[in-house]
Order: sequence, then C-alpha cells, then structure tokens
Amino acid sequence: MSIKMSVAALAEFLDKTFPQVAHDFVIERVTDDGITVRLKVADRHLRPGGTVSGPTMFALADVSIYLAILSRIGPQELAVTTNASIDFMRKPDANTDLIAQCSLLKLGRLLAVGDVLIYSQDKTQPVARASMTYALPVDSNRSGAVPERDAEPTPQD
Repeated sequence: MSIKMSVAALAEFLDKTFPQVAHDFVIERVTDDGITVRLKVADRHLRPGGTVSGPTMFALADVSIYLAILSRIGPQELAVTTNASIDFMRKPDANTDLIAQCSLLKLGRLLAVGDVLIYSQDKTQPVARASMTYALPVDSNRSGAVPERDAEPTPQD
C-alpha cells in the first residue's frame, strides 16, 4: 500500500490529536516498509534504577505502530489497539533517546498487525520488542474495505 501521510502530515496529526504527548516523539522517517520514531527521553520517562520505564517504552511502541498504520490509510483517529505484547530484553540507557523501528506485517480491511524493535540511540542490540494489532475503522475509500450492508432481507410469504 502506498504512503498516504508524510512525516510532516503525521507530525501535524499527532500535534492536533494528541497534544498531551506529541512533544515526546519525533517521526524520523516513513518508508515503504514502515516508520522510525524517536522518543526524546526526559526525567519523567525514568524509573528508579536509572532506566526508562516500561510504560514509556510501551507508549513508544504503540505510537509507532499507530503512526505506521496512519501513514498507509490516512488520518483516522479511531484506529485502536486491540492486542499488544511487549518483551523487555535489555536495560535502556537512562539519558539517551529511544529509537523505534516499526514494520507493518499486515494491513487488512479491519485489522493491522505491526512489530517494533526499540533501541537506545547508537546501540545495535534492541532493548524491547513489541507486537500489536489494531482495529481499523471501516472506510469505503480504502481498498478492500467491507462494503456497507443493505437492510436485512424480509422473509417472503
């Protein structure tokens, strides 16, 4: 599926729709295969022990897959997470940005599935891996969307 939203369009959508968190993320690139998103790590993202908190990494994974989907289907506020799994594999550096590399595995009529690898900036080993499924709003303009149903047939006497 072709790219429908550029980096600039996605950033504008995020600013408008989620102003409470938009400043935390930088969309670095959108490619044919997926998206790369940076989390600007700040003190509020840290937990005791000098590391980035799990909920913060989960948010990065979730935002990354959401934006990857929107880059293909256009602005849809109501695409929602229906399943999520995350593995925390290594301790991320506390004062270093996190980089999410997301790829979409499936983009169907009603569901999208994506994987994300999260890295501490300038590290080669991922600190976390996530897999998420999103429910997509029905859109008659999207290829393969479920058509609107006619009224139920009435029984013939």
